[in-house]
Amino acid sequence: MKFVRYGQIGAEKPGFVDADGAIRDLSSEIADLAGEALDPTKLDALAARDPADFPLVDGKPRLGPPIDGVGKFICIGLNYRDHAEEVGAEAPKEPVVFMKATSAIVGPRDEIVLPRDSETTDWEVELAAVIGRKAKYVAKEDALSHVAGYCCAIDVSERTYQNERGGQWTKGKSADSFGPLGPWLVPASKVKDPQQLGLWLEVDGDRKQFGSTELMIFGVAELVSYLSQFMTLQPGDVIATGTPAGVGHGMNPRQYLRAGNKVQCGVDGLGEQHHFVTVDA
Repeated sequence: MKFVRYGQIGAEKPGFVDADGAIRDLSSEIADLAGEALDPTKLDALAARDPADFPLVDGKPRLGPPIDGVGKFICIGLNYRDHAEEVGAEAPKEPVVFMKATSAIVGPRDEIVLPRDSETTDWEVELAAVIGRKAKYVAKEDALSHVAGYCCAIDVSERTYQNERGGQWTKGKSADSFGPLGPWLVPASKVKDPQQLGLWLEVDGDRKQFGSTELMIFGVAELVSYLSQFMTLQPGDVIATGTPAGVGHGMNPRQYLRAGNKVQCGVDGLGEQHHFVTVDA
């Protein structure tokens, strides 16, 4: 079962995509895909139900982010060696951790909006893991049992803000629309191995990134365990696990997003995102 949230911004409802690609409504079962509803056992119980038990949704509504109530949007930097090399950084000995504002979260078809003075906004396709069960001081071997599911993410990044505005990467990562998630949340039980997923990104049909999560320096289980030593992970927290090579900042000459660009990306089994780039008014 591929869980989604559909409807206008701020009024999304929970649902799922059935085998025919139609959206079915889950409002009779859960208030939203948030909090306790993200417990892995509860998601699996919903996934085991007959899709015909739930009403079809008419038309093709907007898809919002596949989860609500995100408390923490945690990002991992330089988690692929090829990406670290392309930006001239050493591969980290421990995960590089920073935060993205939750107000940056948008849906998988929403516009990416450049800040009005941006000249160096970049793309980073990533696998995102969503926490479904409280995690505090968890061992690596138990870490994946705390994951509700996985989705595609883009860590949109304004490099000048990130690198030249007094430190703290968060400033370059948190503009409105800089955290697209979706289209689906796929339950962890349906993802055979999160370290065997291909991921890619294109700008105007030109493939910029292509990689595999098997090339992560720190895998999902290690990241969940590591982060849980520093902070309690709560249901709905998102961990964006890093990006492979191919970002614009690592190219010669460097390339960045401009108004009118079309960005597409995807992760194996987790669907695709399609975005039009605009500029903040």
